[in-house]
Amino acid sequence: MRKEPLIPAPDTTRQPLPRVTIVALCYNHAPFLVEALDSILAQTYPNLEVILVDDASTDASRDILERYAAGNPTWKTIFLPENQGNCRAFNQAFRQTEGEFVIDFATDDVLLPERVARQVACFQQLAPDYGVVYSDAELIDEASAHVRYHYRRDARGRLHPRPASGEVFADVLSRYFISTPTMMMRRTVLAQLGGYDEALAYEDFDFWVRAARRCRFYFLDEVTTKKRLHPSSMSRRGYQPNDPFLASTIEVCRKALSLSRTSAERAALAVRLRWELRQAVRWGNLREARELYALLQQTRAVRPLDWALGQYARLRQQ
Repeated sequence: MRKEPLIPAPDTTRQPLPRVTIVALCYNHAPFLVEALDSILAQTYPNLEVILVDDASTDASRDILERYAAGNPTWKTIFLPENQGNCRAFNQAFRQTEGEFVIDFATDDVLLPERVARQVACFQQLAPDYGVVYSDAELIDEASAHVRYHYRRDARGRLHPRPASGEVFADVLSRYFISTPTMMMRRTVLAQLGGYDEALAYEDFDFWVRAARRCRFYFLDEVTTKKRLHPSSMSRRGYQPNDPFLASTIEVCRKALSLSRTSAERAALAVRLRWELRQAVRWGNLREARELYALLQQTRAVRPLDWALGQYARLRQQ
């Protein structure tokens, strides 16, 4: 196993510093915008490009964004006339980015002051084939109160297991473990992927799969970001009847199957498909369950319960 490098404290006195673009995506985040935008202003890293994107908010978000843009003339703004969703809204901004590194920043979250500096310091110590640096996050509620941290630790603060670094393709196939808001991405990786897939309802799983096939990921064992939890978040709505996210998950699993090269990678994908199949049957998404079962068959890892669920979905849908 390749040993991961130790990352020293950042040195922002060295020149030239690579530029970092923060794409700040907003949709009806008015109650949280001031805290989010102030956290950009609080960054200790000096070489930032900031692009504010409002995805046709219906609350007071645009007024707040315009006020901050007026006070920070170098910040760019994009005000979309119709709601386009995260993937399309992000891509509109990404096509204008100039930074060597990019942060996809939802404006209900909060960046800690050293966030950008610490992640740039990581990239400066890593090999060029590292395309993503991610970290731990503090989860907060809608009143900004602490809930917990993204990763569980023992009494000594150690992670069990430690999040994957290096070649993480099989890891991202089998389970969710990356805190999406903590990622800093190399712009060239995003460009090679063509940005986010605009045909999908959400972006992170697809990005992890396609990016991990091209580059290595690094886990920075620090808290760099506060991620806000909402009662109506996607994860709480998931798997309800007619859930648009499930169709996107299936499409990403199809991509993952085509990108898998080894039996170990197909086995990792089977773990994901097996879990998704159970959820689809549980919530009555029988057509989607049949699609998931068909993909699971292609991994050659069908178990007796998988077969039973596949037959149940087929018979109940007839």
